[in-house]
Amino acid sequence: MKFMAALIVGLATTWVQAEGLAGISSSDASASVKEALTTGAKYAVSSLGKENGFLGNSKVKIPLPEPLNRVEGLMRTFGMARQADELIETMNHAAEAAVAQAGPILMDSIKKMSVKDAKDILTGGDDSVSQYFRRTSSDALTQKFRPIVKRATQKVQLGEKYNNIAGKAASAGLIDQKNADLDSYVTQKSLDGLFAMIAEQEKSLRSNPLGASSSLLKKVFGAL
Repeated sequence: MKFMAALIVGLATTWVQAEGLAGISSSDASASVKEALTTGAKYAVSSLGKENGFLGNSKVKIPLPEPLNRVEGLMRTFGMARQADELIETMNHAAEAAVAQAGPILMDSIKKMSVKDAKDILTGGDDSVSQYFRRTSSDALTQKFRPIVKRATQKVQLGEKYNNIAGKAASAGLIDQKNADLDSYVTQKSLDGLFAMIAEQEKSLRSNPLGASSSLLKKVFGAL
């Protein structure tokens, strides 16, 4: 019974979406998706790619990876609070510097969007925009972010100490190997934060299309 109810709801939702979009031209639909992608990208880059964009945002602030946060506690206990703070600040500022350079790659991803991509985004879930960016730009963003992160972390000697500690923890099976390298960890967290903020903007658009910044967005997303 639960399965049948879910199926009926799903079919009804699809029908409503189809009916709502029936009066929308394909050009308007594609244009609105591109605008939504652009709006989400600019919002994420501008809000995160600035001083304290990551550090001052509890939703995306980068912590020491589990379970190395226990090491942070020990550092503070033994009078090394300044070093712990410096490491956390360096990671987050490195992420801010990296995300500030994400714009061109995200814009290139938008240019390559197909008609099918636009349709899937319109009729997809609340995070379809961020999922599109994650699928089409993650590799390029990783290549762009990593050297920026590396330059930032090299300025702080604690980066090497972190890698030594994390490397031993990984060998002992305490953390994932991917978290044993500071640059890889910060690069991945930078991507996660970027996509999270894009998803936040998209969710806001879908929940309140009438509050959108343009008449086209209001028209198309309001029809969903």
